[in-house]
Amino acid sequence: MGKQPAGSSQTSVLHPKGSFEWTNVLGVRVSAVNLKSATGFIQNAIEDGRKEYVCVRDAHGIVRCQDDPELRSIHNRAFLVTPDGMPLVWALKRAGHAESDRVYGPDLMLSVFDAGRSKGLRHFLYGATAETLEQLQARLLAKFPQARIVGSYAPPFRKLSMQEETDIADRLNRSGADIIWVGLSSPKQELWMARMRDSLEASMLIGVGAAFDFHAGLKRQAPRFIQRSGFEWAFRLLCEPRRLWRRYALVVPTFISLTAFQRLGLRKFPIEDAVFGSSAPKAAAAKV
Repeated sequence: MGKQPAGSSQTSVLHPKGSFEWTNVLGVRVSAVNLKSATGFIQNAIEDGRKEYVCVRDAHGIVRCQDDPELRSIHNRAFLVTPDGMPLVWALKRAGHAESDRVYGPDLMLSVFDAGRSKGLRHFLYGATAETLEQLQARLLAKFPQARIVGSYAPPFRKLSMQEETDIADRLNRSGADIIWVGLSSPKQELWMARMRDSLEASMLIGVGAAFDFHAGLKRQAPRFIQRSGFEWAFRLLCEPRRLWRRYALVVPTFISLTAFQRLGLRKFPIEDAVFGSSAPKAAAAKV
């Protein structure tokens, strides 16, 4: 089967990198997966020795992609863009993907850790702070005693020099990790994964953001029924009103209005995956 035509809302088309389907949500290729199938695809890709990255995406991230062609391209070149938000799950189900379900970043992390025990998968934790990583690693090992966490690193909260990124790549490669879990804020983690992909030997890079804080026990997750309601954003807004009110004042009405335009055919949202900007692989950038 071929690639989905630009601007189309067709959904029964294979992803160019895999055997799974996807749907176009405002120009972003959102994978038709659930927690079980996403975990399986990631495991299979690692066994096949592929080098990929996974974006865990919610409506906020989809809206951010609207004014950032580079970020949108990074998502459309990802191995998976998992639906980490009920609005994206509803979009997939409306498109006919009845088996699709939410792939919440913290759940995906636990699911892959669990599945990886029998395979001996090696994990590296990248992001957050040294204190957070220490607590995260301890809690993960308490839950999965046989898990192989081969290293962790908290980068400085500033832009890294090329030499620093080279040193970090060497450190990550020496660890022998199969999976690098990236716990930076979004879109920083998506930009980092796309930029570093070709420099890293680990098969899979997975950006899970706040999952580090949740699993370290530093932030409270919304109760399950709220997570399934589509109103998790309201829970997070109540927890962090000063930081998040501007975000949701923009995201909620923008996402609703743009998806209405797309469904009614009033505006086209083509899938674009050209490589450009800071997300270009380092090897390619060096030839310029």
